[in-house]
Amino acid sequence: MKQSSKCALGGIVSALSLVLMISVAVIPFLTYALPAAAGMLIVFMVIETDKKWAFGVYAAVAILGVLLVPDKEVAVMYLAFFGYYPILKAVMESKLRPVLCWVLKIGSFLLTMVASYFLMIKLMGVTIDEIDEFGVMAIPMLLGLGTFAFVLYDIALSKLVTLYMLKWRKYFKRYFK
Repeated sequence: MKQSSKCALGGIVSALSLVLMISVAVIPFLTYALPAAAGMLIVFMVIETDKKWAFGVYAAVAILGVLLVPDKEVAVMYLAFFGYYPILKAVMESKLRPVLCWVLKIGSFLLTMVASYFLMIKLMGVTIDEIDEFGVMAIPMLLGLGTFAFVLYDIALSKLVTLYMLKWRKYFKRYFK
């Protein structure tokens, strides 16, 4: 792929990712789904260019997201996990055995979520309403549900890669050479 095509693809993926994250202002109940969907777009950069270009797009979207996205929780979720996860997934799955890969993926998800929410609570004043309702049991419940959702996200990401490679890539190659 030519440098100009890589740059164009990076711009398209960046713009679409930002639009998805800014859309949370219109559709506020998708606070977690929209940064996850924006992160899924990084997959195309990983497949078609390489991990360096994908990381560059992630960095650009993360910086612009923090500056432009009205809901800072969305920007933090993208910055802290969903933006770089497709790159991390590609690296781990190419080098590690499946069981170790799952342990590290789930561990990185839990560590990142705990750290990002701790920072959001302490620095940004974000509150977790479920703690008032369920008490201290809310945290393990939320982490358990989050882990379940993350496993589904990882599987969906793998299915997206398979679908892209088998069906959509031939159409993509027509436009980006």
